[in-house]
Amino acid sequence: MSEENVGNPTGTEPKSEDIFAQRASKAREFAEGGVLPFGRRFDNVVKIEAVRAAFRPESETQEEFTIAGRMTAFRSMGKSIFADIKDSSGRMQIYVQRGTITDDDFAFFKKLDLGDIVGVTGVPFITRTGELTLKAHRITLLSKSLRPLPEKFHGLTDIEQRYRQRYLDLISNDDSRAVFMKRFAIIGEIRKFLIERGFLEVETPMLQPIPGGAAANPFKTYYEALSSPVFLRIAPELYLKRLLVGGFERVFELNRNFRNEGIDRRHNPEFTMLELYQAYGDCRSMMELIEEMVTTIAQKLFGTLQIQHANGRVINLERPWRRAPYCDLIREHAGKDWYELSLDRKRVRAGELGITVTPEMNDLEIAHEIYEKLIEQTLIQPTFVIRLPACLVPLAKVCEDDPTVVDVYELEINGQEISPGYSELNDPIEQRRRFTEQAIRDGRNLSEAIDEDFLTALEHGMPPAGGLGMGVDRLVMLLTGAESIRDVLLFPQMRLK
Repeated sequence: MSEENVGNPTGTEPKSEDIFAQRASKAREFAEGGVLPFGRRFDNVVKIEAVRAAFRPESETQEEFTIAGRMTAFRSMGKSIFADIKDSSGRMQIYVQRGTITDDDFAFFKKLDLGDIVGVTGVPFITRTGELTLKAHRITLLSKSLRPLPEKFHGLTDIEQRYRQRYLDLISNDDSRAVFMKRFAIIGEIRKFLIERGFLEVETPMLQPIPGGAAANPFKTYYEALSSPVFLRIAPELYLKRLLVGGFERVFELNRNFRNEGIDRRHNPEFTMLELYQAYGDCRSMMELIEEMVTTIAQKLFGTLQIQHANGRVINLERPWRRAPYCDLIREHAGKDWYELSLDRKRVRAGELGITVTPEMNDLEIAHEIYEKLIEQTLIQPTFVIRLPACLVPLAKVCEDDPTVVDVYELEINGQEISPGYSELNDPIEQRRRFTEQAIRDGRNLSEAIDEDFLTALEHGMPPAGGLGMGVDRLVMLLTGAESIRDVLLFPQMRLK
């Protein structure tokens, strides 16, 4: 029976505004009859999955249970009614029979609508069709739904509506709900993994006087109490390193970062990052840690290291993961002689590869454009891209055997960066020089671009350390097979209507 037909024997399809009016009228009728249409505290509720787990078909006597959830189906059969109740753990059929409950309660139940939230107390049994069902002894209205469920509860098909009205998506799409349950479990396992290895979870400021720790455009606001501009953080790195200076040797933060940049299927201006630092570690420590963490979580939550995506692609997370020097990848795609070419020849070669080169770009910028436009998308299976040009990563140590490259990795999986990690730079003099070079290159005022307090902290001595960041949203995409970041964010940023 469709939602609109519940209590509507004509079978006509009322308009949405008519449904709202009818339901609002019912709510007033219930209130006048002494029934609270929007309920109160309701005790002793158990999850539907717990009822299923506790049911013993061989037992002559069954335990009574109380469940609560949204009514998603309603089938009247004269003196009895079958309905479906759904909570966060699943769906259960209920059986309401005249005689088992009073005539008044039976008549009241027939007035309810799909979408109403109800509490049901009863005893489970198996129907003739083999379905576990709760025979209702008592029914309580907990919240009247004034609007109809989307598309007769067959699920939202409008992608934009799914993102704008996530609550309807969660009500009607079990697959969407499952993705978010997996997201919450993944975040829980990240915490557990790190805490078991001696890391402390900490919190650092989201409002910062100088945005640092990454190269990104920040959101700017104004702090009235201090009469000064502040920025939403683009990364927590510089504050976490202050904690290393202070003596916390292993720290992590699961944090919200904000970058005032584009929106696409892999980027949202507000996103979740894991960032951690380990005193006395280095880049290799971080590669081992991230490799172990991702595979441990995948195996525990999904039972496999072979992650299937909807496009038929299988991501193989089995260790060890590939390690590929940045320069080797450039040579593979731009020619073995790339680093022997003149700047003019590199411009020509890049153009032949379909890369747009502007007159002001130097050879390192051209190479990185090739990396980002041609190479990154080809790195489907887990790959640590290592030994990047020093100018790209101002917060990392240079490699001891070659000062033109830094001791870092970028972990690429399924054609996108999942995690960067470094041997952290702890030389305050070198750090100041790099900050200054970066500010001049970006045309920024030194006093506004350089975090003097951070440099002062480094001057007190920071232990050698390894550090990494990981895009939590992208990890969830990877492990659930989602192709858009909006599918793993409860409330993605949307353009105003």
